[in-house]
Amino acid sequence: MNATMPTPMTRSLRLLGMVISALLLVPLIGVFSSVFVVDQGTWAHLSSTVLPGLAANSLMLASGVAVGVAIIGTLTAWLTANHDFPGRRLLEWTLILPLAIPAYVLAYTYTDVLQFAGPVQTFLRESFGWQKQDYWFPEIRSLGGAVAMLTFALYPYVYVIARVAFLEQSTTLNEAARNMGLSAFSVFTRISLPLARPAIVAGVALALMETLADYGTVSYFGVPTFTTGIFNAWFSQGDRIAAAKVAVILMGFVILVMLLEHWARRRARFHQTVGRRHVRTVLSGARGWSATLLCALPIVVGFALPALILLKLALTEGDVQFGARFVKLAANSFGVAAITALIAISAALLLAYVARSSGQRTQAWLNRLVGLGYAIPGTVIAVGVLIPLIALDHFLVDSIAAIFGFTTGLILTGGFLVLIYAYLIRFLAVALQSVEAGLSKITLNMDDAARSLGAKPIEVMRDVHMPLLRASLITAGLLVFVDVMKELPATLVMRPFNFDTLAVQTYNLAMDERLAEASTAALVIVAVGLIPLIMASLAITRPQAYTAVDIDPAATRAARS
Repeated sequence: MNATMPTPMTRSLRLLGMVISALLLVPLIGVFSSVFVVDQGTWAHLSSTVLPGLAANSLMLASGVAVGVAIIGTLTAWLTANHDFPGRRLLEWTLILPLAIPAYVLAYTYTDVLQFAGPVQTFLRESFGWQKQDYWFPEIRSLGGAVAMLTFALYPYVYVIARVAFLEQSTTLNEAARNMGLSAFSVFTRISLPLARPAIVAGVALALMETLADYGTVSYFGVPTFTTGIFNAWFSQGDRIAAAKVAVILMGFVILVMLLEHWARRRARFHQTVGRRHVRTVLSGARGWSATLLCALPIVVGFALPALILLKLALTEGDVQFGARFVKLAANSFGVAAITALIAISAALLLAYVARSSGQRTQAWLNRLVGLGYAIPGTVIAVGVLIPLIALDHFLVDSIAAIFGFTTGLILTGGFLVLIYAYLIRFLAVALQSVEAGLSKITLNMDDAARSLGAKPIEVMRDVHMPLLRASLITAGLLVFVDVMKELPATLVMRPFNFDTLAVQTYNLAMDERLAEASTAALVIVAVGLIPLIMASLAITRPQAYTAVDIDPAATRAARS
């Protein structure tokens, strides 16, 4: 397509792409503009009292999760990529499954098991005759408990990215280091780990963004962070401007994480050389079973055990409202998720196609800015959407009253479209990344050939790109669908009156300490989340050009000596 001679259709597509981008960016601009607006005095009170505590807790939470996901994700990625041991083929794809369980569901599940009246402490008291004052047991509903829940829920971000980095490393380089007398641990710490550092940092950054965006876990555990501060400023104190100012500080933390990740990649100056086929070292005996245990532990803690607990609770007790009420909740969740996924796919396809076909960088840069929405917590997006929307709503009501002489209720606020709008800002980046990756595999020569035959831009998209992008579009739709199903903060703030989803139902029941009843809705969320994860997990185990060799450490040392 000739970008220097745009047709009317092309110009229309460009204009539409810029309008969509602007609509998605306006709420984010609105959040930052709140720093110049005078609030009701709540901000001065917050900044002098609770704000330092919110910052300290958020920092400690993020630091603890960063260390935890880095250790678990890197270690399991290195073991499954570079070694062969019992159960490795099963473990290498099941290690992703904890992503199917939201951190707040983990929090509810383990609270039910580990609290004072739970089965674990009850068993200890009955077995040893202990009273409450006779023993110490870690408090699950604490900052440390929140760190643990988020760590086991989010370590797959590091595992997936780091494992690819380890698999792409040259075997020749590692063998050369071993021939120079370095031990396996030294090769890992001095060669493999530095080469994989950019990938590890990228995975940790993703986990930190999810940590800073979390509301369900920290609110249930009673850990005040920026997300709970936004909710309290808005709903408890009724000051949306103060809530927006807290959101700006939270955004500052997110931007700092993104800058640190970018800095880490820019500072990296490690280059990998092409070597022969990736060779896995066979770990046998105690070493092999130790590797199996290390890789199985995160799966058991982060997925298998909570899933079994949820299943048991759902089957034995479950939601007493299971029936018409539960069907309505499921229909609400599936409905908004499906609509959001369809709109996200359509918008992502349009934005990616305009950036590809225009030959200009404007839309490409706008796409990058729109993609930042995925890094922004749902609470921040809710604040950014509602502040300008409420102002626009009041303007429309006043205008109608002045012109027609009657008063209407709020027109825009509190509807389904506003909720879907917030979801799009939050999750369009997921669809956009998938569609752009698919488009990058389609050569521009195909576009030129279609245009030379007289095809219009819409026809090129429909007849050439859509069939080739089918897998990418399905993947994008599934990912957005699952993300919307799990989203809690934005749904809590922006859902219409008397409209609940499975995520909201889980949260409300858990906050009322009705954990067994919450298990039914939580189990459905987990089951839906498994669909795309199993597809992605199985893709990891596709046959590749990797071999395993049994290396006897004693023979290797003897040969070197």
